[in-house]
Amino acid sequence: MQFKVGDIVEGKITTITSFGVFADIGDGKSGMVHISEVARNYVSDIKEHVKVDDVVKMKILNIGDDGKISLSIKRALPPEKKDDAPRREKRNAPPKQTIDSTYTWTPKKSEPASFEEMMNRFKQSSDEKFSDLKRKNPDANRTKRGNGVR
Repeated sequence: MQFKVGDIVEGKITTITSFGVFADIGDGKSGMVHISEVARNYVSDIKEHVKVDDVVKMKILNIGDDGKISLSIKRALPPEKKDDAPRREKRNAPPKQTIDSTYTWTPKKSEPASFEEMMNRFKQSSDEKFSDLKRKNPDANRTKRGNGVR
């Protein structure tokens, strides 16, 4: 059988490590499922989710030039229904993430999706906040040098 990226395969768990599991997917091939690809939620102990000799469905994420196969159990699962998702206190309210007591970030639907765009927006916001702080307290970033004589 020829494997390709995106295929859903059944595999038998052969080895469990602290960083993931190895699985036999047939035709003498094996692959690895990283701990972050085992379940949709955070996995602190991988043995709570899978055991040796379990047969599970996995999605092929990558096949390296060296023949190593990266697999995912969580990406082979059917999509979550809305009823399965955790409920928020207010319906349709976006999650709020508090960075400190004075600033609350609320995502907007029009915000960029890529990590780089979000990081650039964060840097810009951070620079603006530092500029405001420097204007309000100009002595805050002055340091004494030498023997204290200016």
